[in-house]
Amino acid sequence: MLKRFEMLACLSAAIAIAAGAFGAHAAAGPAVEWLKTGGTYQLVHAVAVLATARRFQGPALALLFGSCIFSFSLYALALGGPHLLGAVAPIGGSMMILGWLWMAYRASASRNSATSASETDLST
Repeated sequence: MLKRFEMLACLSAAIAIAAGAFGAHAAAGPAVEWLKTGGTYQLVHAVAVLATARRFQGPALALLFGSCIFSFSLYALALGGPHLLGAVAPIGGSMMILGWLWMAYRASASRNSATSASETDLST
């Protein structure tokens, strides 16, 4: 499963770079910003997934899918898709927020359990 996460995160990063390049060289008007925003969010979250998937698989999955939903809705708008797709972006954004909050909770919980264990360990 972890190798699949890593592969998907790498593909996501490649798509993000392609979208950014397309926005910089071939797009005009509002499409430029949609491609730039989608590419930035997708690339940042692809790297975050690569950095965190070993420890936080659930939250990393939320980040990966959320960034893809968010970014692909913006890419579709930039390529002339119906404006209704703009309503899909918040779903992806919410998934990204959920992923980060879930990861913060998990990191806090694992730190607290490690601290509690060391405080009750009388062998040191």
